[in-house]
Amino acid sequence: MSNDSTEPAGASGGGVQSVDRAVSVLELLAQHGEAGVSDVAAALGVHKSTAFRLLGALEARGLVEQESERGKYRLGFGIVRLAGAVTARIDITKHGRKICERLAGKLGETMNIAVLESHYVINLDQVRGPSAITAQNWVGRLTPLHSTASGKVLLAHLSPERRSELLAGARLARMTPRTLTSRKKLEAALAETRERGYALTVEEYEEGLNAIAAPVRSRDGETVAALTASGPAFRLTEERMHELAPALVEGAEELSRRLGYRG
Repeated sequence: MSNDSTEPAGASGGGVQSVDRAVSVLELLAQHGEAGVSDVAAALGVHKSTAFRLLGALEARGLVEQESERGKYRLGFGIVRLAGAVTARIDITKHGRKICERLAGKLGETMNIAVLESHYVINLDQVRGPSAITAQNWVGRLTPLHSTASGKVLLAHLSPERRSELLAGARLARMTPRTLTSRKKLEAALAETRERGYALTVEEYEEGLNAIAAPVRSRDGETVAALTASGPAFRLTEERMHELAPALVEGAEELSRRLGYRG
C-alpha cells in the first residue's frame, strides 16, 4: 500500500511533507548519483506520478537534471549555487582566523567575524583577547542589526531598498537606554558609518559593552561580513575605539583581499 498523502496541497501539513520528500530526493541522488522516476517512487513510498511531479519541480529550479538518453535524473548545477553561499562563509572564517588572532593580540580585545542571517547578525568565529576581562562567547548567536557594530556595518552597505526591507521585518527594540530606536537616528548613524569606514556601538546592545566593526568585501565588492572588536566599556572607550579603527579597517581590508576583492 502506498503511503502517498491524499491531503490537499494547500493543507497545513502538505507543504511540509512535500519539502521533506524533495529533500529526500536530493539526498537519494547525492548518495546514488542518479535515479529514475520508479527508483524515486520506490524509495519514497509514493506513486510514480508524485515522484514525477517532485522531480519536475526540482528540475525547474535547476536542482536536478535529466539525462535525456536514459531518462535518469541526477543533481543539477543549481546545487552549486546554493552550496556557494555556505562555501563563502567557510572561506571567510578560514581566511579570517589568523587576522583575528593577530588583531586580538595587537588590540587586546575580543575579535569576531559576523554575517547577515535573516533579520539578524550571526557570529561565525571569535578569538578572545588576552585581557582577563573579555567579552563572552558570541559564536552562533543571533544579535540585532540596529544595536550592534557588526549589524550597523552590514546595514550601512546594503541598498536602501534591502535595508528598508530588513528593518521593516525587525523591531528596533530598546536593549539599553542608549539603543537607537528611531529610524531617522539609525539612518544618520549608518550614513556616518559609510563616511568614516567603520561603525561603533557605545553600550547600545548591552550595558558595559562597546564594539567597533569594519566591512569585509567579497570579490565583487559586496559587503559580506563585519570584522569586529569588542570589550568592556571602561577599557574600550569611545576615544580608544577611534584610535584602534585604522588597525581594524586594515585587517578587514586584508580579509577582503583574501576573498578576492581588488578595489
